[in-house]
Amino acid sequence: MSELKTTSQEEREVILSASDLHVGYGSVLALHGVSLEIKKGELVSICGINGSGKTTIMRTLAGVLKPKSGKITFKGTDITGKKPEQVHKLGVALVPQGREIFPSLTVAENLRIGAFGCYKPAQYQKDLETMFELFPILKERYNQGGGLLSGGEQQMLAIARGLMSNPDLLMLDEPSLGLSPNRVDQIFELIEELKSRGMTILLVEQNAERAASISDRVYLLSNGRVEFSGKAEDMASAIDVASLYMGGKEEVK
Repeated sequence: MSELKTTSQEEREVILSASDLHVGYGSVLALHGVSLEIKKGELVSICGINGSGKTTIMRTLAGVLKPKSGKITFKGTDITGKKPEQVHKLGVALVPQGREIFPSLTVAENLRIGAFGCYKPAQYQKDLETMFELFPILKERYNQGGGLLSGGEQQMLAIARGLMSNPDLLMLDEPSLGLSPNRVDQIFELIEELKSRGMTILLVEQNAERAASISDRVYLLSNGRVEFSGKAEDMASAIDVASLYMGGKEEVK
């Protein structure tokens, strides 16, 4: 991973924007006119209960799902409908929900796959050293099979694999899911460290309070629609978050 530089709020430019996305599975719509934007160097969170459309957004931005309508722009290029490998080569890395590492491959092999399509021997070794700095346990487990790692270690490997492509945008889908409280703390500390290095991050989390506490901005989803977008500290005064999480629907104040 090349050295990351911090940027001031004034220097930030929109790196990704999605406009009026309608996405469905067959005839059933999961997203209803969702729009969002992410600025360079920001940490933006998408929060909501299970089934609210969070993962659908991530899969759509990564090219795994094709929108029925709407537009996605990344670094000024229209990427709507592009294949996942094309989106990845442009600089978007998705760390999927459930980690999805290759359990039969070693940590080393998983990391090498992360650099696929952008492999440069000299840069690769530098990137490995950065991963070992961020994830010391992966250096200890370097020649072990991915399936032998604990859940938290597998999540670290999944994030490191995503970073090995030197992405301009790192998308993390429920990175704390199924982890112990201590591991959750480690993952959030890692995300904050990446943010401090200038990495642009889109984070999907069910734990809205925890995600909001480290984010520049938050999008709150309910039933495939954006119910709130803005600074985390403004969310509580703008919308009844508890009602949304309990399955109700409150209008934005």
